[in-house]
Amino acid sequence: MLLSTAFFPPIEYFALLAKDFILSPDRMIPSLVYIEACEHYQKQSWRNRCRILSAGGPLDLHVPVVHEPGLFRLPIQEIKVDYSTPWVSKLERAIFSAYDASAWFAFYRDDLFRILDSRPETLFELNLQILRFFLSKIGIAVDLRLTRVYSPVLRDGAPAGEYGADFRERIHPKRPNRILEELGLEKPYFQVFASKYGFTKGLSIMDLVFNEGPDAILYLKNR
Repeated sequence: MLLSTAFFPPIEYFALLAKDFILSPDRMIPSLVYIEACEHYQKQSWRNRCRILSAGGPLDLHVPVVHEPGLFRLPIQEIKVDYSTPWVSKLERAIFSAYDASAWFAFYRDDLFRILDSRPETLFELNLQILRFFLSKIGIAVDLRLTRVYSPVLRDGAPAGEYGADFRERIHPKRPNRILEELGLEKPYFQVFASKYGFTKGLSIMDLVFNEGPDAILYLKNR
């Protein structure tokens, strides 16, 4: 399977990561997933943004990047995070405000904020650290690999050579998708502000994990 890099990826992203993961009393088989490491940077995607549910409703959080000459011709691994403004502290305050009342936020907050406070130089490295953090907390085993060459984007789910099914553009902030429905996982879970907004779809994995804790794996594997 082939996915783009993403900042605090959506729940659908993790549903795909968990799809081929097998855990039973007699065996454990990790998912094999490639992260696109050879593409050029693309704006207005989940690569540098995520969506949470705040007291004011759905809220998009962004990572500013350094606008170097030829930004959109640079490989994604070379895109640097812009720390010239205090966006890290603002983002942490927004997450705290949204999830302080959730059941599991306090258990994960310090380790997660430590990643943000470490200020990884590149967007790609920041995203990888966040991805591995949530994989470990949820308990999804993934054989995570980076692509070595770029393959043109194909139709959703079509094979991308050795990288498997191509889902790089399937999950996008401006396009709805039916991934959870297709995987038989479209169902509500507890959300802090559900009484105000009803159940909200399309949120970051942190919404599921902060609200459901260890049971997040049950949601993602339909168990």
